[in-house]
Amino acid sequence: MNIRRICILGGTGFVGRHLIPKFASQGIETLVLSRHPERYRQLSLNPGCRVVEANIFDKKQLLEKFQGCDAVVNLVGILNEKQKLDFRRVHVELVDSVTNCCRQAGVKRLLHMSALHASATSGSSQYLRTKGEGENRAHTGGKPDVAVTSFKPSVIFGPDDSFINRFAGVLKIPGPLPLACPDSKFSPVYIEDVCEAMANSLNHHKTFAQRYELCGPQTYSLIEIVRYISTLQGTNKLVFGLSNGLSQLQASILEKLPGKLFTTDNYLSLQQDSVCSDKDYNLLSLGISPTSMDSIVPAMLKQASEKNRYQTLRKVRP
Repeated sequence: MNIRRICILGGTGFVGRHLIPKFASQGIETLVLSRHPERYRQLSLNPGCRVVEANIFDKKQLLEKFQGCDAVVNLVGILNEKQKLDFRRVHVELVDSVTNCCRQAGVKRLLHMSALHASATSGSSQYLRTKGEGENRAHTGGKPDVAVTSFKPSVIFGPDDSFINRFAGVLKIPGPLPLACPDSKFSPVYIEDVCEAMANSLNHHKTFAQRYELCGPQTYSLIEIVRYISTLQGTNKLVFGLSNGLSQLQASILEKLPGKLFTTDNYLSLQQDSVCSDKDYNLLSLGISPTSMDSIVPAMLKQASEKNRYQTLRKVRP
């Protein structure tokens, strides 16, 4: 399979911003769909990348944009529901539209972003159940015309992530930090490893119809990760874990506040450890040696701190 042109849904997000340069380095053209392309002009600095206006929930527009493409990448997902974006619409119905439009447009390859332990039947949250159903529909809906590969990462970390950086911000708030679900386990995976896995799988037949669990080399509890970030920042903040009951209470309160920092569905997701099984379909099977947090996060936080300090100095100068 010789792939020259790819259409990306969700390409303006965290994973997309790192994945597009991988495709560009392979000489692949990328078409990124967005309702507001003017906000993401910087993506067009990548060779062969165009950001075009489109409503991904409009099947006619999807079919039009898929024409002439050799592959589609679906990175779309939400952690919390919004007014017009519920889990089912985003994780299931959109996947149906994508696979149908792939078949109609003659697209032969689909890379689908799922989530670790996503399962339509046993997922602990609505997020994981709809992600699991969407993953299944991607694989079954594409048959026999579309070769589908899905990726199931643990939490992804990297310079502009919303995981390490979010806790880094929270840790700067004065006072102790009461942490919900402190014993939940993660095997954080580096963004560049995730993107390399996706880019490397494009033309490899052995990856067709496979589902890859993507994890980093170490497993941590949530409270270990947060205390690790605190140590690197030198904040010396008191971080203490909440009981199960208090974790639920915190979720029920925070989900009612603007921004939904933590919701009941997030709490339910954390009841299932985000740790890979011993399946053969993983980073190592794709020829990738998983990158540790220790090799990335210290420099990442230092750089972020220096950037914030520089911006603060610019604001206070007369």
